[in-house]
Amino acid sequence: MEAPVYTGLRENDRLSTAVIHYMAAAVTDTGRKRTSNEDSYGLSVEHGIYLVCDGMGGAAAGEIASSLAVEESMRVLSARLADESTSVRMAAEEAVAIANEAIYSRSLRNPRLSGMGTTFVALLARERRAWVVNIGDSRCYRLRNRSLEQLTHDHSWVDEQVRLGLMTEAEAGRSQFRNVITRALGTQSSVTPDIFEIEAEPGDLFMLCSDGLTRELNDGLIESMLSLDLPLERLCARVVDAAKKAGGHDNITCLLVRAEG
Repeated sequence: MEAPVYTGLRENDRLSTAVIHYMAAAVTDTGRKRTSNEDSYGLSVEHGIYLVCDGMGGAAAGEIASSLAVEESMRVLSARLADESTSVRMAAEEAVAIANEAIYSRSLRNPRLSGMGTTFVALLARERRAWVVNIGDSRCYRLRNRSLEQLTHDHSWVDEQVRLGLMTEAEAGRSQFRNVITRALGTQSSVTPDIFEIEAEPGDLFMLCSDGLTRELNDGLIESMLSLDLPLERLCARVVDAAKKAGGHDNITCLLVRAEG
């Protein structure tokens, strides 16, 4: 029987291990300016899979791209990571390749979907070890001891200019090119994700989010909000609501994962 894959939190959604177990919750919102939600997310605490995708493209293309990415990657990762001897990095690379092919081939078959794509950010957790996978400008953060750290680098033109020292973060925020993505899932026949391994500690709180959240809330505000002692479901809702009240110019998705001893 195929293992269940969840797209929301349930009471028994936790992975118990000898060292660390994980809990997760997620909220997604259309925002105040858009008429549809092109963000998608998936989670399976049983298999340690958490991911957020933010679609792009005309008509319903962005929504199709992000949902395809979640569907295909959750299917592949759930099957591969059910075997604890499987290399997480290899499973992640396979999931990205299959999801990319699904989106790209669909866009070739339907001219109305031409050029569609999506960002992709994932946290794959296995006891104390975790792997972060990202393509595009959706982000993964870690709050440890009330200190927030951005774990991913945006694959965007302005972020690359900032890293090269050619633009300040303030200038990047005002740039007319701030929406230009340099790497996306499904827009080309192949794509290379960033994948890196980290060590999780009890008390770590990871946040995966679309740029509809980070465009509205700065890191200092996010840090203060994630430091609140609230259940994950309420914390997700609070962060999304704050981004919506701050402008809500885009779809907003927040997925929180807490490591507990």
